Amino acid sequence: MKDAQHTLSSLVPLGLVVTRPWLTSKGMQRHTIDNWLKSGQLVAVARGVFKRPDTELTWQGIVCSLQYMKTMLMPGGLTALTLQGLAHYLSPNDQQTIQLYGQSKLPVWVNKLLPKTVFVRHKGLDLDSEYRAEDPGFPFVPWKVQFLPYGYDKQPMFISSPELAILEVLFDVPQAVSFEHAEQLLQGLPTLSPQRLTRLLDRCSNVKVKRLFLWLAEKNQSPWLKRIDLEKFSIQGGNLGSGKRMIATGGKLDPKYLITVPKGVEGNTYG
Repeated sequence: MKDAQHTLSSLVPLGLVVTRPWLTSKGMQRHTIDNWLKSGQLVAVARGVFKRPDTELTWQGIVCSLQYMKTMLMPGGLTALTLQGLAHYLSPNDQQTIQLYGQSKLPVWVNKLLPKTVFVRHKGLDLDSEYRAEDPGFPFVPWKVQFLPYGYDKQPMFISSPELAILEVLFDVPQAVSFEHAEQLLQGLPTLSPQRLTRLLDRCSNVKVKRLFLWLAEKNQSPWLKRIDLEKFSIQGGNLGSGKRMIATGGKLDPKYLITVPKGVEGNTYG
């Protein structure tokens, strides 16, 4: 009995949820899981999704659960910037929207657990997958989470670094994020790492995002820009693709980065 309780505690940390398929992948028999449910040691929160009875469900715990079960989705974009105190983002109608990025699919059950929280999955930026010993997980940073008020089981939740998060935001310009909002966010990031930015720009294959990022950085004279090799990241350098990219419909063409930007841009304003 003690062994079973120890196994349950080690497999299902406080603050997290797990699925039946994940438990069976760890060697748990169906009858063992059913016994845990019948005895109240596990509680079902959705079909095939369980938690310990003293776990308080939070959106952070749900994201950590996905990462714990190797569903690699990371809070990114506006969510990651907000978590790091670099943005202020309010969802409409008191509804909290959590922006997740990654190649894994978002399980259906995720959006059934918290009534006022919506999880939105984005494919995310394509970064080349070539392994580099100096770069393991360099786009992400751990964010400590405390699930329960009495301090149990702190779990690290990996989220996009500020450098990756702002690039993820730019992916949605202008469809979901305005030029103005993107620029305001960038203005609030004066301490980005030039080294991390260089690696991201080098490995990111999204031409629109890279050109728009550099255009906004030059427009605002971001302090870290002078430590980035702009000859390498240029149309002539071959790292920004070729041809024109239309971003602002009916906008004007920027001759350096060959992207259309809003007309009447003067200084840090938009006409």
